[in-house]
Amino acid sequence: MRVTNGRARRTDQFVSHSRAGWDPHAAAGPATMTIPHLPITPDLESRLRAWLAEDIGRGDLTAPALEGCRGQAHWIAKAEGVFCGGPLALVLFRLLDPQLEGRLLVADGSPVAMGQRLMELNGDAAALVAGERTALNLAMRLSGIATATAALVAELAGTGVRLADTRKTTPGLRLLEKYAVRCGGGVNHRLGLDDAAMLKENHLAWSGGIGPAVLAVRATAPWPARVIVEAETEAEAKAAVRAGADAVLLDEFSPEALRALVPRLRALAAERGVAGGSGALVLEASGVRPEQLRAYGATGIDLISTSAPVTRSPWLDLSMRFEPVLA
Repeated sequence: MRVTNGRARRTDQFVSHSRAGWDPHAAAGPATMTIPHLPITPDLESRLRAWLAEDIGRGDLTAPALEGCRGQAHWIAKAEGVFCGGPLALVLFRLLDPQLEGRLLVADGSPVAMGQRLMELNGDAAALVAGERTALNLAMRLSGIATATAALVAELAGTGVRLADTRKTTPGLRLLEKYAVRCGGGVNHRLGLDDAAMLKENHLAWSGGIGPAVLAVRATAPWPARVIVEAETEAEAKAAVRAGADAVLLDEFSPEALRALVPRLRALAAERGVAGGSGALVLEASGVRPEQLRAYGATGIDLISTSAPVTRSPWLDLSMRFEPVLA
């Protein structure tokens, strides 16, 4: 079984996804959020083909045993969590069998119970066998991220603080991993270096400081690109506000320090306005351990960014169960 050249059929669940980055003031929580849909672009389709080819290689040696057979299968959750990757799995299977019939029983971003059916498949038996492992691997990875994100978002419930991801993603999987974060109720920070200008300690050390760095970026960045400045001290945070940063990333400040600092920064921003910016000042905390989320949520910040859902989450155990082969 090889990956066919036939183009996968898109479903109504796939629509365009903006690169606008995070919105810290959007409504929170997987129960109320609108799940972002994932576009199956030519680039993503090419990646799916490559991932299938990685497993299938020169051809599945078991395929002759299933030649001409049709099969039925279904997916189940083997643990509680948040499901993610169902529509992606259907597209992947249809690269192997364009006539495959699939029915999603659970939408991406939905909580699932152990033993719950997630989708049903009916198609070429050899295609189902050949695509099983790649499809499950992707969905288990993404569901693990969505599950971990949902748990962290729950810690912030009622605080008004959003949970954002970072650029610490697996090369080649960024769009999918960030999609999984959104399915878990989080928001995406930057999808890439072209989404927003984030000035970190290396930029500031090499460019002559916060003021010159912000001015240099403002001179060339397109409107309304955000300028974010990372600050490790109160002096740096105030300098960032004075320079007109749209957002200040407060790195490794304690909750106690933030409770005192946040009102000062907002007052300073109100005095000066956000010069050349795209809206009200956004205050973001990073370097926050999961067990500290609730404390940081009470400091008056807008956003907490963390790589934990992507870098520390275990896969959610899923399984594909085969039913009797149809003639």
